[in-house]
Amino acid sequence: MAMLEVKDINVYYGAIHAIKGISLSVDEGEIVTLIGANGAGKSTTLRTISGLLKPKTGAINFLGNDIAGMPAHKIVREGISQVPEGRKIFAEMTVLENLELGAFTRSDKDGIQADMKMVFGRFPRLEERKLQLAGTLSGGEQQMLAMGRALMSRPKLLLLDEPSMGLAPLLIREIFNIIVDINKTGTTILLVEQNANMALSVANRAYVLETGRITISGDAKELAASEDIRKAYLGG
Repeated sequence: MAMLEVKDINVYYGAIHAIKGISLSVDEGEIVTLIGANGAGKSTTLRTISGLLKPKTGAINFLGNDIAGMPAHKIVREGISQVPEGRKIFAEMTVLENLELGAFTRSDKDGIQADMKMVFGRFPRLEERKLQLAGTLSGGEQQMLAMGRALMSRPKLLLLDEPSMGLAPLLIREIFNIIVDINKTGTTILLVEQNANMALSVANRAYVLETGRITISGDAKELAASEDIRKAYLGG
């Protein structure tokens, strides 16, 4: 059974039919990516899975439980955490306070401290700046903070929305190396990413979204080698 199974969801913004019968699955241990042009519905799909939007119809099963329409904080407790597009860090709070907020659903103090050490081990720059206001961090550091904050909830499934947005090429490579490392240490990942080349290079499987519908899906390396995909999304 898939860890996450999205079945025929339809999502509306008012009268706008944004997601049109999408179905997808993510197995435990995978990196699965959603690629497509701006406005295709990638971020809307993630926001629906994480409970920020409610599907009008369809089901979202996570570890056997239907979470469609469940409040977002309860979905975090179920084991899904999202790194939102644009990072959405709390600029007027310190790095440490941002990370502590990531553990707001937890009460195991020893476990929280252990995970704080894990986050600082993975992102040494955050430890160096832990008492600094988050809004004074560079773009790359803010992305690391957003990822670290999500990891503090100890997610089974991590949703990443455009992690490379606005970053220099060298930092993009660093962020994607971290994504692979997070996955290797046991966290399943569903990745939305405008940089289709990078996304397909780290993913096991991929879905292509066009105007709210999945048009193609398959092995990420096979899609990366497809002439149609190259022409449409990979600049070749």
